[in-house]
Amino acid sequence: MASFYGNQTTSSTTTLTHSPIYHSIILAGPRLKPLQQIHARIIITGLGRTRSLITKLLSFAYAAASPISYTRRLFFSIPKPDTFLFHSLITLTSKFSFPQESLLYYRRMLLANISSSNYTFSAVIKSSADLMAFSIGETIHCHVYICGYGLDAYVQAALVSFYAKSGHVMIARKVFDKMPEKTVVAWNSMVSGYEQNGFGKEAIELFYLMQDLGVKPDSSTFVSLLSACAQVGAIGLGCWVHEYIARNCFDLNVVLGTALMNMYSRCGNVSKAREVFDSMEEKNIVAWTAMISGYGMHGHGSQAIELFNEMSFDGPRPNNVTFVAVLSACAHAGLVDEGRQIFTTMKQEYGLVPSVEHQVCMVDMLGRAGHLNEAYQFIKNISPKEPAPAVWTAMLGACKMHKDFDLGVEVAEHLLSIEPENPGHYVMLSNIYALAGRMDRVEKVRNIMIRNRLKKEVGYSTIDVDRKVYLFSMGDKSHPESNQIYLYLDELMSRCREAGYIPASESVMHEVEEEEREYALRYHSEKLAIAFGLLKTGPGVAIRIVKNLRMCEDCHTAIKYISIIANREINVRDRLRFHHFKDGSCSCQDYW
Repeated sequence: MASFYGNQTTSSTTTLTHSPIYHSIILAGPRLKPLQQIHARIIITGLGRTRSLITKLLSFAYAAASPISYTRRLFFSIPKPDTFLFHSLITLTSKFSFPQESLLYYRRMLLANISSSNYTFSAVIKSSADLMAFSIGETIHCHVYICGYGLDAYVQAALVSFYAKSGHVMIARKVFDKMPEKTVVAWNSMVSGYEQNGFGKEAIELFYLMQDLGVKPDSSTFVSLLSACAQVGAIGLGCWVHEYIARNCFDLNVVLGTALMNMYSRCGNVSKAREVFDSMEEKNIVAWTAMISGYGMHGHGSQAIELFNEMSFDGPRPNNVTFVAVLSACAHAGLVDEGRQIFTTMKQEYGLVPSVEHQVCMVDMLGRAGHLNEAYQFIKNISPKEPAPAVWTAMLGACKMHKDFDLGVEVAEHLLSIEPENPGHYVMLSNIYALAGRMDRVEKVRNIMIRNRLKKEVGYSTIDVDRKVYLFSMGDKSHPESNQIYLYLDELMSRCREAGYIPASESVMHEVEEEEREYALRYHSEKLAIAFGLLKTGPGVAIRIVKNLRMCEDCHTAIKYISIIANREINVRDRLRFHHFKDGSCSCQDYW
């Protein structure tokens, strides 16, 4: 390859005029970037081939996010790159988020027959994870063993993180378990891997093991752990983490503070989340948006809008995610006029193009409020592309809520035409047919699901009791105290019936087989979790449940009665929002 500098001579002037960078200097003039000015000066002084200077220049170039074409030409100008240069470049490009470049230099290093180091392997493994390049990462894992770094702590921690980020949590755990010495970085990688892949319960269990072995956690540990607590509703452990942070004088930086705030919001204590938010010295856009979202999921639309307005005047500029949060808050609180205004502001004042998420929020908001025609027209006006399935799904939910069966069937059938493999659409269509009394169509839809081997997502609920998370699914009897739980739930539901509760059997009888109908209502996962919670906690203690799916109408009605009979406050977070049950009423006001 031709030299980056052309044919150099002893004359610095000739060197410069024959160099491609000379033309850049002439064309750029006073607009020349400082890094390129330094580069030009190096060439003029005759040091253009000094490896140490070019290495340092490359370091600055990647740190400053210079164009890839420029940094590559710098690299190719060096006639014989040495071990130090390759290792430096691979580490730098990985650190400054140039994963493709990192892997490129790694490949060239192998071709140059230069050996890797533990830092080099750690860097390229990280780059493979950043690119989600699983096959490349596996190949590098083989290189690790061939080169004798299979037991290196840094490399193993990088491999744990790589497999976890790639979704292969079991492999990550195998690598983790084989580590002879586990640093806090390795523990953090595994805890984070569990949390990011939706295994919040396992992340918490691993943290307890970490404690038992005397490994001291750091801020990164707690960020992942708080996210896991938020995932499964483990507010007891979350509160303990908050106390630990305060007791050990941890710096409540914006990352840790936001994780703590998010934990409180998602575990049902939005007022405590606001306390954390107000105590944070630094608040970035993520923190503001998280607090707005927290208000929204609890149905506090007015507070969400108030905080959004405060952010608009005195905080960071709202972005697309912020507008999703505030529009969702409007949808959950029925603030239609305010939502319309915010949507207009987003487009006209902030110049943001509505994404699928914004469109879903608008359709959801209009549909929940009963403005079905406006919601349908909103969808029809989306152009130039076909509206996303999520938008039509929001419309379908509104049709079911307001019992507009004709429009619901039309929307459901359209959804099936664009997403025929989604079992949720078949279940919703089946629901609508059943509510409309079209049982012949219900049977037809169910047969299609059976023929195509489509199964709806399995529902489960979790509850945190004494800093331990318990999981229940419908009809599940794996818990050692199942007999006691079921007997207590039977007694509870009998008392609910005496108080006036009537099971909403029409909402489920078409979804299950005949022999399952007895369990379909009484033994839903949230009811089992609530029964367990009432058995295991004392009078006056609030029950907090997390459900992975939307709560059904029957459970929503039953829990109102349970809150009266048991004289308890019951908080349920389902897929859509929070429900705070107290004295026979719900905070959502049956608007969900």
